[in-house]
Amino acid sequence: MKIAVIGATGFVGSKILEELVNRNHQVKAISRNPEKVRIEHSLLTAVKGDVFNEPALTELLKGNDVVVSAYNPGWSNPEIYAEFLKGTKSIQSATKAAGIKRLIVIGGAGSLFIAPGVQLIDTPEFPAEIKPGALAARDYLEIIKQENDLDWTFFSPAIEMHQGTAGIRKGIYRTALENPVFDANGRSILSVEDVAVVIADEIENPKHIKQRFTAAY
Repeated sequence: MKIAVIGATGFVGSKILEELVNRNHQVKAISRNPEKVRIEHSLLTAVKGDVFNEPALTELLKGNDVVVSAYNPGWSNPEIYAEFLKGTKSIQSATKAAGIKRLIVIGGAGSLFIAPGVQLIDTPEFPAEIKPGALAARDYLEIIKQENDLDWTFFSPAIEMHQGTAGIRKGIYRTALENPVFDANGRSILSVEDVAVVIADEIENPKHIKQRFTAAY
């Protein structure tokens, strides 16, 4: 397949690139700094793209079968809330304008429900430093739920995607829709390498069209 990955040099996007080319998909890596793409592969093309320039982004996306958005303005960016929403809505519009049906968006775990009516982001323990970005992802989920033309999927990673799993690719995971997947120790954890596996599997065998889902060990 031909797949465009936006945010291709980021923590998540870079691993998705690797997983997809290793599965012999043709990948266009779109980022603000394409020179930072760390892998070289005959199936990979790295290009410079600006998510805020919707007409130019539309041209970059044309000819692909699937768009994966791993876009993140940066957790330390004081404008992360506004820029995430603006950029991700632009990606959504550009995908449609490019004539592509399939869009997968990497969101956050903050919108997962840990109790009836209670989302993770609303608990006292939720880290304040990532709350603006998590709020943006939660609000965007409500926006994309209204999208009827695209076969969209919104992925919420495990709660502990960043902790203690660097470099681990098990290739196995369990999924859920609105609630975190917990292991026997009560932890929701998945390596970023296995996030890439989840996304590649969803591209190859779609199971969550017009749905949000999550995954963990």
